[in-house]
Amino acid sequence: VQLQASGGGLVQAGDSLRLSCVVSGRTFSAYDTAWYRQAPAKEREFVAAMPWRGDRPLYSGSARGRFTISRDKAKDTVYLQMNSLKLEDTAVYYCAAKSNAGDIDKMPNYDYWGQGTLVTVSS
Repeated sequence: VQLQASGGGLVQAGDSLRLSCVVSGRTFSAYDTAWYRQAPAKEREFVAAMPWRGDRPLYSGSARGRFTISRDKAKDTVYLQMNSLKLEDTAVYYCAAKSNAGDIDKMPNYDYWGQGTLVTVSS
């Protein structure tokens, strides 16, 4: 399974940005997918996840209400729509996928990772 993330860039606080992650190599619909991020000098943290069924997405406290994770099965792509961006959202964003039954918000459960895309929010 290969994951290719894209869509990062430099934006101003309050702007919106949509990240994309194309999942290839296996049946996309069989995988839980998630977004994580890692800010400079910080550990990687959970942002949002979508179960393979496509229902009940899960969000971190900082993402809830501003970010939306979605999937397009026809395109084998998972998205992260980010609105009302803040300076503290600056990070490298990674998409991840797994086929095991582990919790969708636990990083060790994810088997496959994309290369990351940088989001920089300026004031």
